[in-house]
Amino acid sequence: MRNILVWFIYILYLEMILKIALFNNAVFNTNIIYMIIFVIPIALLYRLITGLASPKINKVVSYVLVIATTIIFIAQLVYYKTYLSIFSVFSMGKANQLIDFIDTILKIIYRNIFVIILMIIPLIIFLIFNKRFMVYEKPKPKLTIILLISIVLMQIVGNITLKISKDELYSVKDLYYNTHSPTLSTNKLGLLTTMRLDFKRLLLGFDEKNKFEKIPIINEEDDPEIIEIEYNKLDIDFDELIKNESHQTLKDMHAYFRDSKATAKNDFTGMFKGKNLIVLLAESFDPIAIDEHLTPTLYKLYNEGFKFTNFYTPLFPVSTTDGEYITVTSLIPKEGLWSAHKSSGNYFPFVLGNSFKQIGYKTTAYHNHTATYYMRHLSHPNYGYDYYACGRGLDINCRQWPESDLEMINATYNSYIMREPFLTYYVTVSGHLRYTRLGNSMAYKNWSYVKNINYSEGVKAYMACHIELDKALASLIELLDKTNKLSNTVIALAADHYPYGLTLDEINEKSTYKRDEDFEKHRSHFLLWNSEIEPIEIDKLGSNIDVLPTLLNLFDIEYDSRLLMGKDLLSDSEGLVIFSNRSFITEKGRYNSITNKFVSSDGEAIDDEYIKRIQKIIYDKFYLSRQILETDYYRKVFK
Repeated sequence: MRNILVWFIYILYLEMILKIALFNNAVFNTNIIYMIIFVIPIALLYRLITGLASPKINKVVSYVLVIATTIIFIAQLVYYKTYLSIFSVFSMGKANQLIDFIDTILKIIYRNIFVIILMIIPLIIFLIFNKRFMVYEKPKPKLTIILLISIVLMQIVGNITLKISKDELYSVKDLYYNTHSPTLSTNKLGLLTTMRLDFKRLLLGFDEKNKFEKIPIINEEDDPEIIEIEYNKLDIDFDELIKNESHQTLKDMHAYFRDSKATAKNDFTGMFKGKNLIVLLAESFDPIAIDEHLTPTLYKLYNEGFKFTNFYTPLFPVSTTDGEYITVTSLIPKEGLWSAHKSSGNYFPFVLGNSFKQIGYKTTAYHNHTATYYMRHLSHPNYGYDYYACGRGLDINCRQWPESDLEMINATYNSYIMREPFLTYYVTVSGHLRYTRLGNSMAYKNWSYVKNINYSEGVKAYMACHIELDKALASLIELLDKTNKLSNTVIALAADHYPYGLTLDEINEKSTYKRDEDFEKHRSHFLLWNSEIEPIEIDKLGSNIDVLPTLLNLFDIEYDSRLLMGKDLLSDSEGLVIFSNRSFITEKGRYNSITNKFVSSDGEAIDDEYIKRIQKIIYDKFYLSRQILETDYYRKVFK
């Protein structure tokens, strides 16, 4: 009994420390009851595992359990402080990709050293004093049987407790049985329970339940006021698809999309039809990178083109390539795997590469880092691009880190610039961490531009890295101008994620307003520029998931807006920003899923039904994105 109590106190202590450190909310609320209930069978299991052999072996097993559990909690703390999410069992198998971020990991450990010390204290106490409160004798068979029965009974008690709890979206019951959201689950059920569920779902599969409700159908033809409106949708016979489909999930998806309302075409539809397009996914790009004197080309693109003033790039879990996946596909990545890699065998008719290739554009993609990193050599050809990168036909200096965006532009423009119409996609890397003068080739190269500005070294290095991006853009514009392609070419630039290599304090050194941890840290810019247009300010809420439909509409590419999770930023659709933990921003305010609080934008009270409606929309987008990925849905609709 004494061993069980020790394990219970130890695990619950770590769970509570992690909860406070990650979510900064009250520990002693109703959720603590569920956490305690599910810690009990884990403590019993630890007791069982450490009593199966001889005293000597049992002691060694106990040491291993304590050390491993402590490491897991510390690792989750560091991961969350980097990516704002809980890492999955799948991510543990991809730990080799973290080598590039070791400096940042050490930096985050340093920032959170107090919490880490609190987590290590029980380990130290256990290693020194375990003989005083632990018994390592192998229990009698009768006690082993009692332990097994107790584990089962306590698990049943936990399940019964959940069964009688509230049955609503993102409740503890919903998170345990129906919805895969590791961050919310860790907050409400605890880390070890979340990781157990994650492992079980990875091993056995997880059929997340759809919660579709009947969507009111608006018959445009019956309304004389909107009869002339055209919509971005295709002539898809969903009824025929439903009729010929035996898989219930696919039938439900067909019905959902059939009844969804497409976004309307607008005054901007076809504005850039027939023009060339150059898209840049800019590594760690942030509004602070725009400086009239240090980065004049970025400043020019932002202020002289479309100016999206309420644009965000939320960081999603698993890997930093999730930001690219969202931007490229207008889908939410699946939690627990690399969605871009997973999608490499799927059919994507609406991604830019495939869409533009279909109408005769030359489509190429370039990345100035390793071609196989995040398996882009598989995903990007599938997106419709001839793909070049380090080790795959890109002739630049690939031995430095990070590599130069300027070198990439200058080495590649000849391969497409005289072959109109063209779509060129650049995945940049010059803005990559670590942000120090020494150890970052781009920061070192451009240090003379920033050495005398009044910012910390991290901010100076960050700006020096983005000076390289600015030089690349300046060179690109000059080359387009010299070849008389400038007026006929559109440049679009979006970030993959916020600069997590900087602390929030460092970001706020240069930010024009104070950025917060939950929402404003992710505020970004979407640059969209052509030399022939006048500045156009767009204050509608949006994020990188909206980039694809916005560009498709501007170039008058046929697509079905019902089948994408993002919306055309220039349409009259409702603005929405979705975060990985299911928090959101709308025109009416901001909802924090961790604290379960909604802050109204105008101070007026918002009823719960509105919050539930947005939560339901977000749930559907997560669910549909996952099913589109897992079922290769587009292929079933179009092929």
